[in-house]
Amino acid sequence: MGPPAERPAVPRCRSPLLLVVFLTNFVPSFGKETLRTTAVQFEPNMGYIDFIHLNILERKVLNNSEVSVQYLCSKPCIINLEAVASSEFRTGVPVYRRRWKDEKNLYVSRTRQVHLKFPSIMVYRDDYIIRNSIIVHSVILYAWISHKSVTSYDTEQNEDYQDAIAKNYTFLEAVPPFERPFKDHKVCLQWGADYLWMLQANRIPQCPHESDGVQILNFIYASSGEKTGIVKKFEQFENRELETVRQHQIDYPMFTVSIWLYLLHNCEKDLCGILYFIDPKEMYSTPAVFLNEEGYVHIQMHLMRGDDLAVKTSFSLPLKQWFRLDLSFKGGQIEVSSVGKNLKRHHHQSFIFREDFYYDDTAGYFVLGGSGYVNGIEAFFGPVKYYRLNVLETEQISNTLHDKETVEQIELYYERCMDIQEIVNEYRRVVKQGEKAQRNRFCENYYLKLIHKYGEKSKCDAFMWGKELREKYHTLFKLLKETDFSAPDVLEDGSDTVLEVGQRIFEKVSKGLSRTDGLSNMGSSVSLLVESSCCGYHKASYFLAVIFETGLGVSVDRTKGLLYSLVGAQGNERLAVMNLGYKHYQGINNYPLDLELSYAYYSNIAIKTSLDQHTIKGEQAFVETIRLMDDELLKAQTKENGDVFMWLKHEATRGNAAAQQRLAQMLFWGQQGVAKNPEAAIEWYAKGAIETEDPVLIYDYAIVLFKGQGVKKNTKLALELMKKAAAKGLPQAVNGLGWYYHNFKRDYRKAAEHWLVAEELGNPDASYNLGVLYLDGIYPGVPGRNQTVAAHYFYKAAQGGHIEGTLRCSLYYITGNMEDFPRDPEKAVIWAKHIAEKNGYLGHVIRKALNAYLELSWHEALLHYILAAETGIEVSQSNLAHICEERPDLARKYLATDCVWRYYNFSVSQVNAPSFAYLKMGDFYYYGYQNQSKDLELSMRMYAQAALEGDSQGFFNLALVIEEGNSIPSYILDHLEIDQALHSSGMSLLQELYYRCWNNSNQESISPCSLALLYFYMRVFWNNILQSTLIYFMGPFLLSILVAFAVTYFQSLSAHSSPGARAEPSSDELSSSGSSNEDATRLIQQDESTFSNDLAQQESNPQNPLVTS
Repeated sequence: MGPPAERPAVPRCRSPLLLVVFLTNFVPSFGKETLRTTAVQFEPNMGYIDFIHLNILERKVLNNSEVSVQYLCSKPCIINLEAVASSEFRTGVPVYRRRWKDEKNLYVSRTRQVHLKFPSIMVYRDDYIIRNSIIVHSVILYAWISHKSVTSYDTEQNEDYQDAIAKNYTFLEAVPPFERPFKDHKVCLQWGADYLWMLQANRIPQCPHESDGVQILNFIYASSGEKTGIVKKFEQFENRELETVRQHQIDYPMFTVSIWLYLLHNCEKDLCGILYFIDPKEMYSTPAVFLNEEGYVHIQMHLMRGDDLAVKTSFSLPLKQWFRLDLSFKGGQIEVSSVGKNLKRHHHQSFIFREDFYYDDTAGYFVLGGSGYVNGIEAFFGPVKYYRLNVLETEQISNTLHDKETVEQIELYYERCMDIQEIVNEYRRVVKQGEKAQRNRFCENYYLKLIHKYGEKSKCDAFMWGKELREKYHTLFKLLKETDFSAPDVLEDGSDTVLEVGQRIFEKVSKGLSRTDGLSNMGSSVSLLVESSCCGYHKASYFLAVIFETGLGVSVDRTKGLLYSLVGAQGNERLAVMNLGYKHYQGINNYPLDLELSYAYYSNIAIKTSLDQHTIKGEQAFVETIRLMDDELLKAQTKENGDVFMWLKHEATRGNAAAQQRLAQMLFWGQQGVAKNPEAAIEWYAKGAIETEDPVLIYDYAIVLFKGQGVKKNTKLALELMKKAAAKGLPQAVNGLGWYYHNFKRDYRKAAEHWLVAEELGNPDASYNLGVLYLDGIYPGVPGRNQTVAAHYFYKAAQGGHIEGTLRCSLYYITGNMEDFPRDPEKAVIWAKHIAEKNGYLGHVIRKALNAYLELSWHEALLHYILAAETGIEVSQSNLAHICEERPDLARKYLATDCVWRYYNFSVSQVNAPSFAYLKMGDFYYYGYQNQSKDLELSMRMYAQAALEGDSQGFFNLALVIEEGNSIPSYILDHLEIDQALHSSGMSLLQELYYRCWNNSNQESISPCSLALLYFYMRVFWNNILQSTLIYFMGPFLLSILVAFAVTYFQSLSAHSSPGARAEPSSDELSSSGSSNEDATRLIQQDESTFSNDLAQQESNPQNPLVTS
């Protein structure tokens, strides 16, 4: 088997430097001057030059090491002394600096004694306070003289050692950690702390154990057979002995791979990926294990001479049963074994190649399942174990099925589904036989055709199944009677019939659940959904997964929730795949945190999103961020008979180009509550393009004509319109001309010219298209492929929101096979998740939920918002929490989980969480929420995160925390970029918080922040007055002003109290948060005595981020 057919540019990034916490707890020391001596003074004309010498009695890295510095300056100079240390992981780290000036003693040899002071972790042993002393390899002490302006001595200088007038250096010998003395900290530890330290004082630390056995996969992975899979990359061993063995085995590899599988189907076409290695050139390398159409294992190896050879097993892999595939590789030999659940070997085969394999598992990456080069297998992957340096027999391999309950549930599910599918297929066969017999009895004529077309459909009334089976599947048999098995689109194997039956069952259940009291019938709906799922309609599978995971109308059952999530994802149900991707991304609901596994799921839907957007069919809608708390956006939602839509239609009919454009977009994409209607949208595109000179409408209609979406293709007219729009300066039209020359004329020079112009105009499509030219090696004037330049253009397109460009970059980040893209699985997941959440099928569910909410159909709204929220999209999570707050009776009755806590918690764990969600969670932690205990620090972290999002309420709440006598941890202040040195006192910190609160609020109206800031200044002023003698003179004066102000205020109030003169406060004068007014009142009622003392800052460990999952 040859290399992959396509080789997309996978940007390689420089390997990230290993960041080691090194010397983090020291400040450069300035030493201690002890003695000065003056030598003989020389005449200026004697020609002596500057020099500097170092004399050290004990050349070891010790605290207070004494060094004698002898020097001579011919001009005013600055003497510099610097010690630089190196460890195993970092070099050239300054650990000591000292400098002094000498402008008077010219042409005089002088000597200065300096005591070196090093960081404690370099010169002392570990103790109860110094926890991590470091091993220093070398320390170099540099000394040099520079003729700098002495007047600039007080400013920060960075004199270069290489450009010095005179310089010298010497080496200091590092002391091993266990030969260093203990430091006298001059503190008395408590007895318990002292005792704990004595227990471990002389314990020699051990290096962490590193094994060649790696668990590639711990959790079950549902592989749908698409071109996506799990990407794993291995680094060199940290253990030098293991790394030496690995490098020696590159030309004589010895390794073992063990894979658990539950195979559903053989490969439909050619080969399907099981496990394979991709090298830095994006070519298959050792090993490459595939499944073929007959179910045999195809193994391809890369030999030392550069050739590729493949072999095929003589045994096939079993279907619909768990088995383990063990492969061991030694030199040029392969051992393949198939093992059952009972660990008994079923099959075994050996292969010997003519020469040894070439294998370097750090030069590239592994793939489990599919990739851009090959489809994956349709199966469930169980645990996968990889032994990097050893060849093991089957009995020696330690790779067992951990989650036996889920494994058994998968087997039972497919056994049950085989029964249901057999009933459907047998029923269909009987009906088809009856129709055939009836046709044979009568000659074909016009009247029989009419009866067949309009008459009652054929059905089977004489059941051959027993009573018990008919009662068990009562609804299924009822639907079978209503199904037309004579439809021409039904395949001979009946697969479409089974799917149609499943769809009908699901639609019936979905309709029942959407009724006014639909959720009360959830218990009886579960069995029907199971039957629908078994028929291959996996929307029902996702329904079941959400029902069991959240306890929607039933008891929570995590095992069944996981089962149906896996089944739905394997069946390519988009929401089920996203659900698994989200759970593994966050590591919640007993799903392990696994970024590579999360990426495998998210990338699948991200690719589908790109394809779905080019398909006008299907239940799709534009994904809109509409929050139920935003009244303005809710008012803008409409339908075909709504006021907004009717007004747009009226304006569009009158020739308003903007109205035509907006109307066409709403209809084409299904936006703003309007049902998707591409045909009607195209009519408005055509009308606008012909009647108006609007370039956007002209361009949109040209694209429709080029692609033939809803209309007959008309390339000639489309080109004329595209040129017309481009002449008006529309960037996407210029890009469209390049697309025309690329796809229709194969004129890459003209295509590149247009794309370069469009890219300068800021069009991301043009950036992506230029990247494709470089990737395919067809850029005019540039020989061969240039993946690096292509990756640059893809990244630029991704920054502009281009879907395919973002997908390319996410692939680069997960593989790490491009120089400019360091491997970053988390970033890869975030980028793929961002694209997946634009999927139109998810948008359709969100739109159904929003429409139900606007129509006050609470059961339907709750159901569909739960379905959307469990996929991990933030806007649905916060909207669902809002519904549960608005209708707590509904949430308590039908949900076994705490809806408000669960989904606000999910919301704040997202990258794009809104500030009000942080405030909600902050309040929950501050006051305590139902069964959740109070946590002041977590509360402050949530408030701080809201403040970082620009919400004034976050600053206000943090100020209230201080007002109540608490202190904010230092790491939170660091996140808020508040200088603790400038705001060391509580009053100073309060002033800063109130000022930021006011600065982030509406400054044109009175808000709680402005009132709080004013009240703060009044208190400060009053406290200052009370502490001075001016109170005796200022008291009567201030009192008179206060009385005058009160009289004037009440007079103005009474003047406006006449009928018709009273005005209601405007919405702009309201606070930004409903709780702010109550908080302001609570603030004013605080005892003023708490502000006379400064609040101590509480030191906190800054390792934890503000918000955690």
